Amino acid sequence: MASSQAEKPLILVCNDDGITAPGLRYLIRTMNELGEVVVVAPDGPQSAMGHAITITGILRCDPNEIDEGPQREYACSGTPVDCVKLAVNVVLDRRPDLVVSGINHGSNASINVLYSGTMSAAMEGCLEGIPSIGFSLCDFARDAEFEPALPQVKAIAQRVLKEGLPEGVCLNVNIPKYQGKPYAGVKVTRQCRGNWEEEFDQRRDPRGRDYFWLTGKFARYDQGADTDEHFLSAYYITIVPVKSDLTDHQLLQDWKGKELTFDPE
Repeated sequence: MASSQAEKPLILVCNDDGITAPGLRYLIRTMNELGEVVVVAPDGPQSAMGHAITITGILRCDPNEIDEGPQREYACSGTPVDCVKLAVNVVLDRRPDLVVSGINHGSNASINVLYSGTMSAAMEGCLEGIPSIGFSLCDFARDAEFEPALPQVKAIAQRVLKEGLPEGVCLNVNIPKYQGKPYAGVKVTRQCRGNWEEEFDQRRDPRGRDYFWLTGKFARYDQGADTDEHFLSAYYITIVPVKSDLTDHQLLQDWKGKELTFDPE
């Protein structure tokens, strides 16, 4: 008979804020209640890395110990996606039953999903055929209050462990900044259309060379009452199912069978 330890689900935990980030430690603590936890996380901040991977340099993945939470823990010199790839192909002796990424410090709702290292780690798990979830709290403060959302984080992960997810789909979960009262609920919804209106603050260094700081603000183009941004503003936790297939199937059908001609250069 297999040991009780072997019967536990194997949960891979990663993030993009780095291995010492408070959000990661809260996520580890919560996943400990559901299974055997192994952590592979960046050794420093890797926010907004998207689905970047390391191909021009070496990768290190060193055993690490910050607290007694996880079964095993590793600090990786690469990106969040590198962490998942190394975990699945090198670190783990069996495939994880679940990949969870986060809890991110800051929103990954709307278009942020495309830039997010947190969600790219979840998407990489999805590409590996593993049920995967990215969790984000809409609060950038290092001392953000994660505790009130942990029961919902656990419940979502527990449901995915039990029911799985469709092939090619992962979950993008966003949690409003805590306002000192219970959350309004949980909504499964769609991604809001929006984008960043960016500005580059141009400055000059002591040697007379120009440099730039990226700044800007989020512009919400979609005022629908069925989006992640709408429900987050109403104090709901949101779940957006995200697909790895980026094909526009409607345009594909519209263009099928039509002869396309292009003017020669």
